[in-house]
Amino acid sequence: MNMATTIQTGYQAAITQEVEENRKADYPVHSIFLNRWSSRAFEPKEVTDETIYTILEAARWAPSGSNLQPWRFIVAKTESQKLKFQEFIKPNNRLWTDDAPVLLLIISNKLRQDGELNGAHAFDAGAAWASIAFQAHLLGLATRAVGGYDKDKAREVLHVPANYELHAVIALGYRGPRETLPEALQERELPNGRRSLDESIIEGSF
Repeated sequence: MNMATTIQTGYQAAITQEVEENRKADYPVHSIFLNRWSSRAFEPKEVTDETIYTILEAARWAPSGSNLQPWRFIVAKTESQKLKFQEFIKPNNRLWTDDAPVLLLIISNKLRQDGELNGAHAFDAGAAWASIAFQAHLLGLATRAVGGYDKDKAREVLHVPANYELHAVIALGYRGPRETLPEALQERELPNGRRSLDESIIEGSF
């Protein structure tokens, strides 16, 4: 085992320990739901087109009201494409998104084919995002959704039509060591917990 492999193995073991310390399920669920968490640290490692499209293929099969599939994914993987995203991502988020090898903007068509409002478009886009996050995790990659960006500027820079709503920018890549982040962010580079299930369930009526 070479030095790089040894370091990576030790890093993965540390991540596993952090998940076990910070995440406890109230009821038995598949480990993917606990082990997937949103990282800010990314390795400078290329994500192949096949991997990107495999992840987006999972999103293609997300649940969709009336099978309208309102989601669209604007992909930035080249330096020139990512420079466009840097025009509208807020500076505090660029401290780490600039290091992500791939950025995706999830948008959704607000209208049905007859021109009427599709009330489920954002709901469906959220299902697509979850599919992206879990498929990426299954392939050994990390994701983090970014809401801190200028939507008007993004619409202008990327020429997004008015009938599409902009949701989140997704940073995608292989998780890197927290030491690559600014010091203030290193402390936050941990899998977070959740409130108890009982606090989210309302039986019968509110």
